[in-house]
Amino acid sequence: MPQTVDYYFSPVSPWTYLGHERFRAIARAAGAQVNVKPVDYGRIFPVSGGLPLKQRPPQRQAYRLMELARWQKHLGVPLVAEPKFFPVAADPAAKLIIAADLAKGTAAALNLALALMRACWAEERNLADGPTLDAIVTATGLDPAALKAPDVAAQAQARYDQYTEEAIARGVFGAPTYAIGNELFWGQDRLDFVERTLQG
Repeated sequence: MPQTVDYYFSPVSPWTYLGHERFRAIARAAGAQVNVKPVDYGRIFPVSGGLPLKQRPPQRQAYRLMELARWQKHLGVPLVAEPKFFPVAADPAAKLIIAADLAKGTAAALNLALALMRACWAEERNLADGPTLDAIVTATGLDPAALKAPDVAAQAQARYDQYTEEAIARGVFGAPTYAIGNELFWGQDRLDFVERTLQG
């Protein structure tokens, strides 16, 4: 029976962006099913001890930039460590990913997630801007009007709330988190362990 990975993330997380395609390749090679679950870290951080970036001590902010530079160089993934539009609200992009999953399935949702993350972290586009989001959605072959239709939007909001509550209940506190059974793997630097677990 194929294994399942619950993929908790934020589309404005650089770490999710750095690991996204590697994770997809690992899951594909293992024949694993991926459940795409963007969540609201604005609700998760207060109950898990996390802090928004600008509220973290200067030492942690500085080290984060060093680590981003290291990983960008190591992976060769285009990345602007301090993009023009960051921090930025993640909710609109997150709900579009969920809507894509509802309307077109996992592959479409993962493709859109990558396009949105690349827009933020490589192209310095504003994920809180409606026309920008519409353009990104259209470029992936999806219809933004269909994803924002009232019934789909309502379902996406309900799923977003559900996934966030589920993540809190499971002990998720950072992005990305890959959950396999009862085991959590936090961070794209844990993908080696994800791969080993999926390979059995």
